[in-house]
Amino acid sequence: MRRALDLARHAAGAGEVPVGAVVVRDGVVLGEGWNGPIGCCDPTAHAEVQALRAAARRAGNYRLGGATLYVTLEPCAMCAGAIVHARIARVVYGAEDPRAGAAVSVFRVLSEPRLNHRVPAEGGVLAAECAALLQEFFRTRRG
Repeated sequence: MRRALDLARHAAGAGEVPVGAVVVRDGVVLGEGWNGPIGCCDPTAHAEVQALRAAARRAGNYRLGGATLYVTLEPCAMCAGAIVHARIARVVYGAEDPRAGAAVSVFRVLSEPRLNHRVPAEGGVLAAECAALLQEFFRTRRG
């Protein structure tokens, strides 16, 4: 999660919402990502999607079974869907997202029983630090 926080700080420095993500399997980092929708002109360039894309390239497979995704903010519905499709084994996130979270806050996509894969999620890891980074970013943006 510390590495994901570093990536979130990188996103903030680029003017993006500070979210970072890391995909790890068997102790090896397969992929990293940070929010980049503005700079990439791509609404799907969330940290989780960037990390999943990098991990899939490195693994040579879009299925990432056995991998854990660490992310500083609870995934949104889009990212949760991508996590399910990638067959990620577990998600660990920092701060909850009361407006768009799709693990527990607004939706429960990761544990939806009608989907063909469910992903256990653990929230609250370094939550205060993750939330503080987001709060400071938005405080400075709003003036």
